[in-house]
Amino acid sequence: MFKVAVVLADGFEEIEALTVVDVLRRANIDCDMVGFKEQVTGSHAIQVKADLVFDGDLSDYDLLVLPGGMPGSVHLRDNNALISEIQSFEQAGKKIAAICAAPIALHQAGVLKNKQFTCYDGVQEQISDGKYIKKTVHVDGHLITSRGPATALAFAYELVDQLGGDSASLREGMLYRDVFEKNQ
Repeated sequence: MFKVAVVLADGFEEIEALTVVDVLRRANIDCDMVGFKEQVTGSHAIQVKADLVFDGDLSDYDLLVLPGGMPGSVHLRDNNALISEIQSFEQAGKKIAAICAAPIALHQAGVLKNKQFTCYDGVQEQISDGKYIKKTVHVDGHLITSRGPATALAFAYELVDQLGGDSASLREGMLYRDVFEKNQ
């Protein structure tokens, strides 16, 4: 069974974090909200009680998810212990995911070198390594990135797929296929 850590720092984008947690839990994937503190406040003043407080060690997890938002992404980028954990995930070949502005933390950790990524429009200007691709969700090896709030469901479904889950039935049950896939 896979374990996922969704890391929450004050100023995180609520829809990006909570959509991922919701979808992963619907898929019966073990998912913890790991906060920089017990009570974390999102960028739209929504307070979330973290399941665990980040103690500098995420080695028990198989997937690390970084939601975007401001200033949450900056707090992720500027946390040296988290940057070290991102680097450890990269070295171990574990899955790393980031959405919206959170790829700035991946850049800080040096894991975007020779990788393709996507992010919120304009954030790529803060990232000097890697190759920006404007896509809803992009997978490059064990790195999964997505653009922003409107892409949160697509991002979450891709994470389910990356962990061997059944996102097709989730998409069907949550009406994603009817609303987004059939009408395009």
